[in-house]
Amino acid sequence: MIERPPLLEDGSGLRKRDPLAFVEKEIRRLAGKGIHGRGMIRHGDHVLVAVSGGKDSMALLRLLAERIPRIPIEYKITAVHVDPGFGSDSANRLASYFSANAYDYRILETDIGPRAHSPENRENPCFLCSRLRRKRLFETASELGCNRVALGHHKDDLIETFFLNLFYGSSVSTMLPVQELFGGLLTLIRPLYLVDEDLLRRYARLMEWPDIRLGCPTSRSSKRTEIRDMLQWFYRSNRKIKGNIFHALQNVRLDYLP
Repeated sequence: MIERPPLLEDGSGLRKRDPLAFVEKEIRRLAGKGIHGRGMIRHGDHVLVAVSGGKDSMALLRLLAERIPRIPIEYKITAVHVDPGFGSDSANRLASYFSANAYDYRILETDIGPRAHSPENRENPCFLCSRLRRKRLFETASELGCNRVALGHHKDDLIETFFLNLFYGSSVSTMLPVQELFGGLLTLIRPLYLVDEDLLRRYARLMEWPDIRLGCPTSRSSKRTEIRDMLQWFYRSNRKIKGNIFHALQNVRLDYLP
């Protein structure tokens, strides 16, 4: 599970274009643009990086770690995994991964998943599970002295959340790239908000990260999955649609809303 360096030569010893280096460079560029443009990380920050084991959070952890020696400011990161308690081996596998790559980390064992999927909460288990996991992250950030919590949400997540809130929440809203909480004591940051999910998927495949699943019984039948499938149908019909939606989120014309 140790992260591998990019290959620079083919079998004949000739140098060739490395797809991993190309993909990583593009993710660095987009994430750097988001981090600098929104002032997400400052000198002296201690950033809690929420790591579920999926491609997005794994990419985020590597990105924030490898940029530390390349930039003129200093900050610390701590990887935190919240095991929701579905009985998967995510906690052990991630602990091994964090240790092998010398990341400071914490593993939080919980029963959040079964509680959220209890018979009393069948209508919206995803909402409660997300809320309780977020609560544990905030509590851990306070215990560790972290003033930033970094989440691995990407461009597609922002678009999907907009439609979820529109269809099921009766609001015109989505995730914020930077969000201050508790009077500014804690700040949520989403450094990957400009990055397409397809790019992260390619990155994870090239990095050969393991497929770590949490064991959630409703992960493939959620409202978000329905929204994602709907959007993919539109994207296939016109490749400009995703970009248009994302730009529209930053070009709200309030004068033309009732």
